[in-house]
Amino acid sequence: MTTERILFLNGTIAEESWFDDDVTPQLFKEELNAGSGDITVWINSPGGDCIAAAQIYNMLMDYKGNVTVKIDGIAASAASVIAMAGTKVLVSPVSMLMIHNPMTVAFGNSAEMQKAIDMLGSVKDSILNAYEIKTGLSRTKLSHLMDAETWMDANKAIELGFADEIMQRSTVTDEIPVPQVSMMFSNAAVMNSLMDKLAAKCEIKAKPEKAETKIKADSLMDRLNLIKNWR
Repeated sequence: MTTERILFLNGTIAEESWFDDDVTPQLFKEELNAGSGDITVWINSPGGDCIAAAQIYNMLMDYKGNVTVKIDGIAASAASVIAMAGTKVLVSPVSMLMIHNPMTVAFGNSAEMQKAIDMLGSVKDSILNAYEIKTGLSRTKLSHLMDAETWMDANKAIELGFADEIMQRSTVTDEIPVPQVSMMFSNAAVMNSLMDKLAAKCEIKAKPEKAETKIKADSLMDRLNLIKNWR
């Protein structure tokens, strides 16, 4: 009888690991091919190199056996792409999933910049393929979610199709009900909310003054300009 194997994808995803603290396609491949049968892949990663992530995604998609993905912390950026390879994707009630547009660093003239832009467009299309296959959402909808750098809690990830179920603790007693709060937010929304709150806090209310002593800002500017012209 073949027991289900457990693999862990913890940390940054990279083509090469300098300090043995990154997940590389080669290291993952060696562990994946060390046995057979169904596997469970626990993911807790902020993402990393999208090409390396694409290699790991393809390994899992091609694997001869069921692949259960469990997100116990965060599956962000490139790590969210790998999660889409799961036959079933489970999320912890306290986990987060984040998707955004691919990024790079480019140097050179306008032609080199255009090459980088075209490359990012192609990379985004490939990422959209993985999201579309898993969620069934339209590419336009998914593209907008990536543009906004969208963060999803467990319930929102399930609602949008990025995950299938919420992990629950196995117990002989009654199951603890899972919170039904569904949350999704973007960097832009958070920044706008913070700016609105700061603006409200910083707003200075004018002190009530007598009508005859109140001086308008336009009047003060006119006087200052007059003084400057006579200097």
